[in-house]
Amino acid sequence: MIFDLIKKRRSVFPAQYNDRPIAKSDIEKILEAANWAPTHKKTEPWRFKVLMGESKEKLGLFLSYKYLETETRPKQVKTKKLIENPKRAGAIIAICMQRDPLESLPDWEEVAATAMAVQNMWLCCTEMGIGCYWSSPGLIKYMGEFFELNDGEVCLGFFYMGHYDGEVDQQTRRPIGEKVDWME
Repeated sequence: MIFDLIKKRRSVFPAQYNDRPIAKSDIEKILEAANWAPTHKKTEPWRFKVLMGESKEKLGLFLSYKYLETETRPKQVKTKKLIENPKRAGAIIAICMQRDPLESLPDWEEVAATAMAVQNMWLCCTEMGIGCYWSSPGLIKYMGEFFELNDGEVCLGFFYMGHYDGEVDQQTRRPIGEKVDWME
């Protein structure tokens, strides 16, 4: 049932991933789910760049070098994490948004549509038993140096994916009643 799937969705991080590869056909299915997200004025702003194999390692090296280049007091632990996390992932999907060239709607609506596409991916991964999470480090502002981005296209983060062993932690939420005002 969809409510159970939504409650089961979790962030599963690269440190939890095992070495089992993710089939390209599974990634294609996940991306197809993303493509059915709602989109105002049918702009379909989501764009994805799938990194597998050596391209994951190249991303890690780029991020670590960019971090060392831009950080005044770089931390060795963070540099190592930037290198290692991409290697641990079965695949990484760069989450990009292509701005409507006519700017016929506000930027936030394009970001929201892209985020809904990612939620579809996340739910699909949950159903398939693939761990994932959306990382949006400050370094994404430099991704135009790593990827060929079109005019008006921006990188919003990385969707790390990997198979994992065991269970993920249960989460709780404060009651929805604390977050809703009923007006009649």
